[in-house]
Amino acid sequence: MFIDARTLPDASLVEADLAIIGGGVAGITLARTLAGHRTRICLVEAGGLEYDAMGQALYEGENTGLAYSTVTTRQRFFGGSSNHWGGYCRPLDPIDFEARDWVPHSGWPFGIEELEPWYAQATRLVEIAPGHFDDAGYWQAATGEQLPAPASGRLRMQFVHFSPPTRFGARYRDDLKNAENIQVLLNANVIRINATRDAGRVRQLEIRTLTGLSHRVKAKTYVLATGGLENARLLLLSNEVVATGLGNHHDQVGRYFMEHPHLSNFADLVTADLARVPKILRERLIVQGRPAQAAFNPAPAFMREQRLLNATFMVALADTYPTDVAPASADARTRANRDMLLAARRFLTDDPSPGPVAPGFRLGVGGSCEQAPNPDSRVTLSTQRDALGLPRLKLDWRLTDQDRRSFYTHLRSLALEFGALGSGRLRETIADQSDWPQPVSGGSHHMGTTRMSDDPSRGMVDRNGKVHDIDNLYVAGSSVFPTSGSANPTLTLVALTLRLAEHLKETVK
Repeated sequence: MFIDARTLPDASLVEADLAIIGGGVAGITLARTLAGHRTRICLVEAGGLEYDAMGQALYEGENTGLAYSTVTTRQRFFGGSSNHWGGYCRPLDPIDFEARDWVPHSGWPFGIEELEPWYAQATRLVEIAPGHFDDAGYWQAATGEQLPAPASGRLRMQFVHFSPPTRFGARYRDDLKNAENIQVLLNANVIRINATRDAGRVRQLEIRTLTGLSHRVKAKTYVLATGGLENARLLLLSNEVVATGLGNHHDQVGRYFMEHPHLSNFADLVTADLARVPKILRERLIVQGRPAQAAFNPAPAFMREQRLLNATFMVALADTYPTDVAPASADARTRANRDMLLAARRFLTDDPSPGPVAPGFRLGVGGSCEQAPNPDSRVTLSTQRDALGLPRLKLDWRLTDQDRRSFYTHLRSLALEFGALGSGRLRETIADQSDWPQPVSGGSHHMGTTRMSDDPSRGMVDRNGKVHDIDNLYVAGSSVFPTSGSANPTLTLVALTLRLAEHLKETVK
């Protein structure tokens, strides 16, 4: 059942066994998994069923670190960030879960084996083909192309699946609407989480609509699932009992904000023979009805040896260089690429003489990398206020020299790999490697602000997502990630939420 909070009488009270704050990927996954369960569920969504500019403006915030939009990176209506999700799916790597002595604050409370059963279920929810994320033999058979074995020892080939992408709000709306134990409260902004005097339990949620109505939601158990920025903001706003914010006894809330630094236009791959770059490396291929593409990732042994963070690189065909275009008539970048191609052509093709149509091709290179957990990269509260009268968030996104060094080292490895395979030459277009290329952007991946740890002094929630020292409050979503890896977070977020649902089945009575 769906109810618009703006249609309820002022000061209404909604009661449930489980209250889920946020109707995005995590919130919908959790509610849907518990559909038909004995638990009475109220899912509280700040937006409606469609985009609304006034509601979206509530995401506006103050920015004191690297340039970053807090508005365009999230969608404040039912379905949340899945409403603009690109669909990239790959699990985290085993090394991402480890406590690495060269990555400060790294380490999950468990290894990847804990999530493997849930990853299988998650692939069905995001509607991708069966995984085969690192099975080169499967992809060779499926595409009919021989895939090159990594030659440098620095990189390995993995495979990214692409969800349609699944818009969780539209795709699973009827499942929630028809579930007898689920009530979805729309246009209901949670402005505060009220706790008991000892801050050991949550008492209720305070709700406010943009039309001026106030309501309350009372439940036995609560799950916060509003995303990496708003999860932290709402806990900091809930400061009536704990002055520093609910669950913030150890000053962990809002810290360790992580993104995946995304870069583009930083390198060109030139090749004389496209056949030496298998199709699945340069374009999405449809396999079992779903698109997939190969990517290069650092080999774990190389990351350990060089003490590096993780990264992902993908390429795509961008241009051709016909013989009838003189270098002088092209821009400097094109001339440089043609010169490199012509100089290296004899190493890149069985026919070293330029063909009648084109001497070669340019492939664009895209990359994203892991960001090391950094306590100074954080979310706090601003003195500015939103339309509900609440302090806006203040974001200070910071990257470190370790992040930068890892990216450039892996970029050089990519150049070595293509050269060793005889498939192409990589030309960097970055003039100054002492800094990040401009602009560096994020992938709309908000992670780490309510991180997971068995030690309350190192994380805000335990291995089950329960807030330390608060008996009935959990957090779902990528804000609990202790580290980010380099894979897009949605598939792991869904797997974690499915695991949480199983835990709540046993704990919510």
